[in-house]
Amino acid sequence: MTISRRALLGAAATSGIAPTLFAPGIARAQGSFPSRTVRIVVPYAPGGSVDLTGRLMAERLQSVLGQTVVVDNRGGAGGNLGASEVARSEKDGHTLLLSSASIMAANKFLYRRSMPLDPVKDLAPVTRVTTGTVFMTVRSESPYKTFQDVIEAAKKDPGKLTMGSSGTGTISHLTISKVCKVTGTDITHVPYRGGAPALQDLLSGNIDMMFDVIPLSMAHVREGRLRVLAAASAERVTYSADLKDVPSMKELLPGSGIDMQSWYGVNVPAGVAADRIAVLHKAILQVVDTDEFRGKMEPNGFTTIVDATPAAYGAYTEAQQAVWRQLVEESGASLD
Repeated sequence: MTISRRALLGAAATSGIAPTLFAPGIARAQGSFPSRTVRIVVPYAPGGSVDLTGRLMAERLQSVLGQTVVVDNRGGAGGNLGASEVARSEKDGHTLLLSSASIMAANKFLYRRSMPLDPVKDLAPVTRVTTGTVFMTVRSESPYKTFQDVIEAAKKDPGKLTMGSSGTGTISHLTISKVCKVTGTDITHVPYRGGAPALQDLLSGNIDMMFDVIPLSMAHVREGRLRVLAAASAERVTYSADLKDVPSMKELLPGSGIDMQSWYGVNVPAGVAADRIAVLHKAILQVVDTDEFRGKMEPNGFTTIVDATPAAYGAYTEAQQAVWRQLVEESGASLD
């Protein structure tokens, strides 16, 4: 379940809750929490879409929480290293994880023997913050002008085309696998240690294309170095002027059921007191569920999404397990 800030304000008014709950410094006004610097662990390398989201949040949360908020990049093992560090951190609410669908729902099926944590049990939910799809991009000088061009070329020369991803088992890899299965094509998957190096190889001509979340590529799209051929979501991304004309999976592969959506959320170590989680939830909604924050995210292919309660986010995460398990199993990916 998601809820808008307008709905929250309406609920507050009808229940008699003072609207000052949403004023700057609200969290700080409730007791002594937070009492020191708040750390947001981004479990991926700097420069990607998760990092972008974390830095935009941190900058705005400082005035709301009344404390310094820092971003700490702890990449490695598909996000598991950073997630594990947060799970083991002090259970006082001062350490947050900017999690992803991969960490919360897919990694347990990729790292079957070596998964260092159970995300559902070891991390407590606060709320989702952003969501977006992945896009197929090629260089502007590529001979492939449409998604159909790519599929036809892949069928003509199986295995010849190369498609980069941000890593084995990531949403970009799982999207490639799903598209190949549905279309009966063989496109060679080239995994990288993150989206940034994959993008560099695409721009350099070392790979033919990539499927990945789009924020990192948007500057190149606007400047004409990259062309976007397909959205992996069921529907078009109409909130972005640069992407609204890109065809979706319902149009390109009708009946396939493909709807690849990535999402990022905030989690804390299991055991953090519920009242502190409530403070964080209200503060994050105050930052994220705003026209100003959406205005930063939507031109880059992501939009905001928040959960009405931490429990709603937890229920959503648990429901996503089956979705991502199927995607991983269909891809045959394993990181053990």
